Amino acid sequence: MAGPTPLTAVETFLQDYPNIKYIPPSSAEFAATREVWNRSRRDIPLAIVQPQSPKDVAALIKFLNSSAISFTLRSGGHNLEGHALVQNALLIDLRALKSVTIAADRNSATVGGGILQGDLVNKLGHESLATPTGTVPSVGYIGWACYGGYGPFSSHWGLGVDQIIGATVVNPSGELVKADEALLEGIRGAGGVFGVIIDLTIKVFPLTSILAGPIIFDSSDIVRSFTEFNSAYNNLEDTEDIPPQLSLQRITFNSPRGLTFAALFAWSGVDFEEGKRWSEKIASLGPTKMNMVAPTTIPEWIAGAGAHVPKNVYGSAWTHNVSCITTDVAETIGRNLARLPADPGAMFSLHQLRGPSAAPQTQASVFGARERHFMVEILGYAVLPEKQAESEAWAVQMATEVEKAASGSLLSTSYVSVFCSARADSATAWVEKVYGNKSEVLRGLKTIFDPKNVFKFTVPSLE
Repeated sequence: MAGPTPLTAVETFLQDYPNIKYIPPSSAEFAATREVWNRSRRDIPLAIVQPQSPKDVAALIKFLNSSAISFTLRSGGHNLEGHALVQNALLIDLRALKSVTIAADRNSATVGGGILQGDLVNKLGHESLATPTGTVPSVGYIGWACYGGYGPFSSHWGLGVDQIIGATVVNPSGELVKADEALLEGIRGAGGVFGVIIDLTIKVFPLTSILAGPIIFDSSDIVRSFTEFNSAYNNLEDTEDIPPQLSLQRITFNSPRGLTFAALFAWSGVDFEEGKRWSEKIASLGPTKMNMVAPTTIPEWIAGAGAHVPKNVYGSAWTHNVSCITTDVAETIGRNLARLPADPGAMFSLHQLRGPSAAPQTQASVFGARERHFMVEILGYAVLPEKQAESEAWAVQMATEVEKAASGSLLSTSYVSVFCSARADSATAWVEKVYGNKSEVLRGLKTIFDPKNVFKFTVPSLE
């Protein structure tokens, strides 16, 4: 006589845990709850469960491990390749775990494993506090921070990964444990590959308002605009000390007015007059059409930025880390921007790692790219599935050409959150490309904390 199926086994287990919300494939909620940002991921989970407490998560992991039922974890669902979904694996949706507890000294906060960036900045903002985040409110904070976390405050306070000072984890045996320094080293860069992150304790900083907004440049000749801006910015770096309070992200996207090249300016210093002076200086680096930098709050700013990001897309992303944007690299980028597909999902972004993020670290981590560099994001997405192939082909060509042009300045590592797994011949090659000389440290920690690879479907895959 055949034993119970994985689905019936889950249902039997859940009879003793009524607080865990259960969404089977037959539920009217299933399709909407399953949806992740990248709709290219077609996998259908066994079912979806939504634990409401750390004890719920611990009980789930203990049961699933003992029953040999595969599972995946979801916080925000913005993994660029949709890895929260695996065919016939139980999806554990952590988004109910969204608490924020601020320490009495107001130097740190403990945040739930399913909190979204928008919720986090709102709660900290009410307390006149801030911590480095990205600019998309629907992104899960834990994944963003644990895998690196480039963003508008990394030049000032460090990357997201640099803020992590503590964690609570459900280990492969289903036990709630406080992470020791060895486990924290792995969490800082490899996230939930060792266990379910129930919460993180992170650094927070006093901040009431910021000076931020896009500086939009004439994009009628985007090759010229991008290359001339890049040349002027390189000269600025050579001749002046750019303050760490200033962050600049170059982006190109399709706006209602057409192809648009802009610099997202953020000033997190207290001297707004100095910040305004720097915004004008950045605006002078190219033919400016509009300077929208103004005083605002982080919640307001992130809400505005998120409004320009498509709710869902189809496609894949590509990336490189380069030590500098030379004239050849800038011209290559500019030529490819000129042929950006006319779709809201196709985008280009350039982050710069400098300041404390690129300095020697006092906290151990497996995040490897600590040299000063630019992280190139080539987002080959489309909002309609019939446009996916065009956007992906554009991204592949751009990534290939940038790699060739940047041969002398290309870093050996790529950013885990954007590096397309299709670019590696194997999971081993993928890990080597992302973690570089930290790869063996990561594998060693995996052997210690998850030797049976219970968390096999988390990123990175260490099979």
